[in-house]
Amino acid sequence: MLILDHVRRSFGDVAAVRDVSFAVQPASVFGLLGPNGAGKTTTMRMILGIYPPDGGTITWKGGVIDAHVRRRFGYLPEERGLYARMRVREQVIYFGRLHGLELGDAERRTDDWLDALGIAEYAKRPCSELSKGNQQKVQMACAVVHAPELLILDEPFSGLDPVNAEAMVRAIERLAAQGTALVLSSHQMWQIEQVCGSFCVIAKGEVRAHGTLAELRATFPTRTVHVAPPTAATRAVFDRAGAVERPTSDGSASFVLPATADFGALLRAVVEAGPVTSFEPEEPSLNDIYLRAIGAQTERAA
Repeated sequence: MLILDHVRRSFGDVAAVRDVSFAVQPASVFGLLGPNGAGKTTTMRMILGIYPPDGGTITWKGGVIDAHVRRRFGYLPEERGLYARMRVREQVIYFGRLHGLELGDAERRTDDWLDALGIAEYAKRPCSELSKGNQQKVQMACAVVHAPELLILDEPFSGLDPVNAEAMVRAIERLAAQGTALVLSSHQMWQIEQVCGSFCVIAKGEVRAHGTLAELRATFPTRTVHVAPPTAATRAVFDRAGAVERPTSDGSASFVLPATADFGALLRAVVEAGPVTSFEPEEPSLNDIYLRAIGAQTERAA
């Protein structure tokens, strides 16, 4: 597995990564979350050996990550890194060859991934002629053509419409099913929640929360209740229960309470307070947990 143990990295007087530790298992998708400037990209580049850590250790399968090991890794950077005039198929084959594939194997794998990502029709076109979303899929094919053991994905959904984003999700799921360990960073919370089995939230270069979604929910134990129609009497019931109201745009009211609240008793009190057409408790989303972990959202219910 990939293990980061108390990793640090500074650039001059700026501490980009202060203390980050996590582990990623093979055949899994790991979500690395954090606001801009949190240290995500620096952490990824340390895993890839682009930056050496100032402190702590990074190991793969129990050993040091050297140049030979890194050839078995893949990297999809946030920035575009394609050769604009090179044809799509030739470009993917070229990256496969850089990773040590024989020509025939590189060609076979390239055709497989172009088909899987839905860009086979652009195989003979220069990358400069493709849309931003299709360029992103070409870049993905370049990152995975050599069947990497570890794949680092920095904002893989950038520039993708919903159809192309779903194609990217299927590619990620395929790689995990084949045994690849994936580290994925994205601000698209619903997509990262869909594909990742575990998560690490970092802010200001430090880990703020980590674990599976169930473990994160246990760390931040709240539920949100949506009630319609909202009335002064309804709000008074939730206020007595220590709830925090959130703004909504659909005519309902949304209240956050501790997960240990007696929701049956609360429902009875709300019904007694006035007419109710909807009472829907729901677990906190990954986005809710993320906002609380980085300190962007505070609630009395916590």
